Amino acid sequence: MAKTFLITGVSSGFGRALAEAALSDRHRVVGTVRNDADKQKFEALGKAAHALILDVTDTKAIAPAVAGIEKTIGAIDVLVNNAGYGHEGILEESSIDDLRRQFEVNVFGAVAMIQAVLPFMRKRHAGHILNITSMGGIITLPGLSYYHGSKFALEGISESLGKEVGDLGIKVTAIEPGGFRTDWAGRSMVRAERSIGDYDAIIEPIRKRRLEMSGWQVGDPRKAAQAMLKVALSADPPAHLLLGSDAARLVDEKMKSLQAEFDAWKSVTLSTDVA
Repeated sequence: MAKTFLITGVSSGFGRALAEAALSDRHRVVGTVRNDADKQKFEALGKAAHALILDVTDTKAIAPAVAGIEKTIGAIDVLVNNAGYGHEGILEESSIDDLRRQFEVNVFGAVAMIQAVLPFMRKRHAGHILNITSMGGIITLPGLSYYHGSKFALEGISESLGKEVGDLGIKVTAIEPGGFRTDWAGRSMVRAERSIGDYDAIIEPIRKRRLEMSGWQVGDPRKAAQAMLKVALSADPPAHLLLGSDAARLVDEKMKSLQAEFDAWKSVTLSTDVA
């Protein structure tokens, strides 16, 4: 049965790939875009493609927009929080305003979208929310502290939300991609200016490699879209889904390292209980 998807950020990357996959599977897609040119391009994909000009940081505009979709297009079956970007920068060199902007887009916008669809999904006792986080919501690299912070936050929100709404017929999945051939590491990334030489040896090789690898990552966005579509249509979806062999490998390494550290300090951990 055809479903209605609401996907934020369909102009490029995962959002565009998933929208095209859903449309090919004969679903309806409402996609958010930032301007009229992108609106026209998206709606050129067919009658089932509906574009909505919406900035997810304009949180006051989100609830009326969602209500309008429900009234004029139809019940939203699947919300996909895809809109987001990466901030690259050493923490000491990055401003608090940079941090606020990162969270406004990657976290606050996503939560506002969720809050807007939940009343309708609750009423129907049906719906699925996909939050596209990142393997960077589980593992970390130097120079991405603000980005990791936003994705760790969205991971926690997704997992807790799933426990809140699970008995109401609503499913929640955090999608955790590794490196894919999108614009994330290219034009979509905001890079803080360098100013402190002490960090050169830490950040410069990583920044250079990230730029060189942009467009050559292991992941195929079209295959990721098919995986996300499969999860979105599943009657029993996972709470977490890693995408890409690099994500599987790096998260596995993180889990083993974390467990080893917990085990090494277990006696100290247990020493803090009331005697």
